[in-house]
Amino acid sequence: MAEGAAEAPAESGGGGDSGASAPERGVAPIKPQYLTTKEQFHEFLEARGQEKPSQETEAGDPGGSDLVEPEAKRIRLEDGQTGEAAEPGEQPQVQKRARGQNKGRPHMKPTHYDNNRLCPSLVQESAAKCFFGDRCRFLHDVGRYLETKPSDLGPRCVLFETFGRCPYGVTCRFAGAHLGPDGQNLVRDEWVQAPAVRNGLDKALQQLLRKRKVRFERAEQALRQLSRDRVPGPSPAAAVPEVAGAESAPGQDSGDTQQALPGPDAGALPSGSVWTRGPLTDEDVVRPRPCEKRKLDIHGKLYLAPLTTCGNLPFRRICKRFGADVTCGEMAVCTNLLQGQTSEWALLRRHQCEDVFGVQLEGAFPDTMTKCAELLNRTIEVDFVDINVGCPIDLVYKKGGGCALMNRSAKFQQIVRGMNQVLDVPLTVKIRTGVQERVNLAHRLLPELRDWGAALVTLHGRSREQRYTKLADWQYIEQCVTAASPMPLFGNGDILSYEDANRAMQTGVAGIMIARGALLKPWLFTEIKEQRHWDISSSERLAILQDFTRYGLEHWGSDTQGVEKTRRFLLEWLSFLCRYVPVGLLERLPQRINERPPYYLGRNYLETLMASQKAADWIRISEMLLGPVPPNFVFLPKHKANAYK
Repeated sequence: MAEGAAEAPAESGGGGDSGASAPERGVAPIKPQYLTTKEQFHEFLEARGQEKPSQETEAGDPGGSDLVEPEAKRIRLEDGQTGEAAEPGEQPQVQKRARGQNKGRPHMKPTHYDNNRLCPSLVQESAAKCFFGDRCRFLHDVGRYLETKPSDLGPRCVLFETFGRCPYGVTCRFAGAHLGPDGQNLVRDEWVQAPAVRNGLDKALQQLLRKRKVRFERAEQALRQLSRDRVPGPSPAAAVPEVAGAESAPGQDSGDTQQALPGPDAGALPSGSVWTRGPLTDEDVVRPRPCEKRKLDIHGKLYLAPLTTCGNLPFRRICKRFGADVTCGEMAVCTNLLQGQTSEWALLRRHQCEDVFGVQLEGAFPDTMTKCAELLNRTIEVDFVDINVGCPIDLVYKKGGGCALMNRSAKFQQIVRGMNQVLDVPLTVKIRTGVQERVNLAHRLLPELRDWGAALVTLHGRSREQRYTKLADWQYIEQCVTAASPMPLFGNGDILSYEDANRAMQTGVAGIMIARGALLKPWLFTEIKEQRHWDISSSERLAILQDFTRYGLEHWGSDTQGVEKTRRFLLEWLSFLCRYVPVGLLERLPQRINERPPYYLGRNYLETLMASQKAADWIRISEMLLGPVPPNFVFLPKHKANAYK
């Protein structure tokens, strides 16, 4: 009966307002013939999924905003570590726990990957010598490994078809596509090509960073100038000795740095000495002035925001395919980069399709930020570097980074000036309206940022205290455009349709940055460029997810760890995608970003499944793309409900 109710409205077309009551505030206006109840919604999904309804389905709150808690999380809640006890006969306050960041989730590192794990020396086909010698704790028996290895997830390997060789060999979860009759890893020489990803971390540089043997001469000179309260810049009197002696060109640093940083080999120079032999070039004498720096011309372009967790490289490839012009890597902590952490450097990777690409740094102190800027300036290829002055989370704010810099103008100034002096690419800044809700600071900071050397500023129309409780203040952004002039100002906040983008551009901003709108519907960039509403079908949306999984396997790997990491990032993205309401189901266009979708039955089963806000249904979608989940798999979304509150 539920299935017929879902498919009948698709034949009747639009229903208009016939017999419909006034729409509820904060709820997306869906045509009445598609609306349903929570019970009917889940019954429909369970009936088509041919599974018995779980007991957890009825355990939620009446509003249906809660998710089915995994066993590990339920144990914590039963122990009283999270949540408050309710009065007898009173409904428990579940919505208070379902707001914001999921801080109560247990952080469990999967240990089952290490069980019966094959030695990396065998995976990389160097069995003659084990990397770890007698201390090796991994398996060296390929036959024993294959006995316990799970079955393949499919007959085709993405890495083998893309690059002509799969580096994971027998450990690949699609190994049947590239293993020979004797278990050897096949290679198709005519297909072999280098990976299309740049900005990797060199092992030699990583060792030097961990041993703290990298010298940052340009950064140290800039910091000395800032400590003397001198405005950094080229001085005719001091240009020759300072630049030629203490500030070599990129890649010509002295000491241990030259072993890891790219560039021509050069001998170590004593501090303060002047190199007087060889041809004299302008680069040896005069450092480029700010006006001679590489320009960042992105006026009127669509800028994909640096999205923590979800703004990974596979997701950015999806957005580039739909028309995003400018992309930026996820927020990277500068202290972790200076320590050579592999996981942090992975955030800087750039795909070849990202023609205008930048990285975003977070930090609270001028010395670490300036040194990190000099390090990245010489080791990776980017078009700009962005400073995160908009992060609202406590982990960053309480250490003095993110939004806290807006109230620390002295350190903020030193960070911007110091980084601008050591970078050869433009420096941009992303800020909020302020820290407190009714105390706007951006209009006072923008003229100063222009004088400090920022090439572009992006303003998110909310304060830290406000988070997402109210709409972005585009009237204030319009006022800030005048304060920032002639420096370009990008606006950010609540862009979910081409009408929203058009209204935003009418404020006079140089361009718009899209964040949550891209997570809800990455085809938003196409809608803005073509000025239309795209009633995308469920099969087209599933094809987008298939592309994401293929890009994820290329990026994170096709072994068990890579597959499950791809699955986890896919599930985090699905926790946002479920908010999207198809265009053909809406009474009024467009959907607004602060409107939560009620329970509705889509035009087919897949469209209904994609509208579910249960983590179990997101896992079911992931199984369509990546095969069954392992028995000990637990998914706890970073945000409890990703709610519209």
